[in-house]
Amino acid sequence: MVSHNNFMSEVHLYQPLSDRLRPQTLADFVGQTHLLGANRALSKMFASGRLHSMVFWGPPGTGKTTLARLIAKQSQLQFISLSAVLDGVKEVRKAVEQAQLHRAQFQQGTLLFVDEVHRFNKSQQDAFLPYVEDGTFVFIGATTENPSFELNNALLSRARVYVLRSLDEEDLLQVLNRGIALLAQDIEADLQIAEDAKQKLVQFSDGDARRLLNLLEQAVDFAESDQNQPGLVKITAQNCSEVVQGGQRRFDKGGEAFYDQISALHKSVRGSNPDAALYWLVRMLDGGVDARYLARRLIRMASEEIGNADPKALQLAVNAAEAYERLGSPEGDLALAHAATYLAVAPKSNAVYMGYKAALKDIQEHGSYEVPLHLRNAPTKLMQQLDYGEGYRYAHDEPDAYAAGENYFPEEMLPRDYYQPVLRGLEIKIVEKLRHLKQLDASSPNKRQRTER
Repeated sequence: MVSHNNFMSEVHLYQPLSDRLRPQTLADFVGQTHLLGANRALSKMFASGRLHSMVFWGPPGTGKTTLARLIAKQSQLQFISLSAVLDGVKEVRKAVEQAQLHRAQFQQGTLLFVDEVHRFNKSQQDAFLPYVEDGTFVFIGATTENPSFELNNALLSRARVYVLRSLDEEDLLQVLNRGIALLAQDIEADLQIAEDAKQKLVQFSDGDARRLLNLLEQAVDFAESDQNQPGLVKITAQNCSEVVQGGQRRFDKGGEAFYDQISALHKSVRGSNPDAALYWLVRMLDGGVDARYLARRLIRMASEEIGNADPKALQLAVNAAEAYERLGSPEGDLALAHAATYLAVAPKSNAVYMGYKAALKDIQEHGSYEVPLHLRNAPTKLMQQLDYGEGYRYAHDEPDAYAAGENYFPEEMLPRDYYQPVLRGLEIKIVEKLRHLKQLDASSPNKRQRTER
């Protein structure tokens, strides 16, 4: 029987494959050739020997931590790592003291790496500034969020931002093959993985090398030993399917990728491209987005991008949201796809949206004007005595049910043309109707005269 202490020792000895496979030299680093290729930004930095503070911005599993370690090693700097998830100002102070002591004792600089730096608040980020300025350490922060929104301008002004990209299929296959070779040594067997199995692992890793290696380790647990060939272990596509069953694409439900993909969906609908709209919608659903949020966005698009050019669009978007509430996923997803494609091919008009913004601007600039007396309701005798509703013309009693020349704006305002329909869809007829009504207003003997104050 294994004792508790021995068991804990065995657990602590375990290292994930992604850690054991971490590159030890820049030559072994996979991906980010736009930064590390010939005459690229980081290559020039190494060649010049002038190291500077920086921020690595990119998705998980793209090598941010590894690259920081390699920069420290290449530059012969002490490497100190902090996590904004676990550490605070106290740990930052300790790191500063350690960097100062190291410089005094060994005349060697320090590279301070802060993972998830966007999770530090303003005061915590400010704590780095004096020591970046005086050269106590070179600062490298890593973030999956847009630094423009998440990092202080003071810190950003002292660091260069480098964008790390998701690994492509060629990069991922290179990482995968290295992982297979190392695992084969671990299990002391000939580890064979079918090409379709490799493709499945690469597909579900979604550009994330760490996730790829974790999936590979799990696939080995499902691998099949060949009874006729001792020492041979095979990983099949079926083994990989068991590992990734229920897995989803990488999707940050509250971060940069979330808003980028929402933006892409909205612009695809506005651009009348149903295929692109369908792609972004399905990609987000596959990634685990809240489908109800997508439904709300589609309803918004119906009014903002289509409006009265096709009023049926709003009705269909609302119906799709209700259908999803009844069916849930995955059945209800199809209703959202139905709405997205309809919105994309519908005639477009932002006349309602632009009119709304223009009216809002007027209200914010001019404040709360009084409602004209003739438009006020007069349910009591006192209100009638105060001339509430006096002179109001009931439109249904007028020719064509239109009170030509009547004014419905506050006394202090000239009438506005907020809503300017376009010559597309149903709004073509609305343009004709409004033109006719304006002609009636212009020729009406009952036209109310208004002057803006």
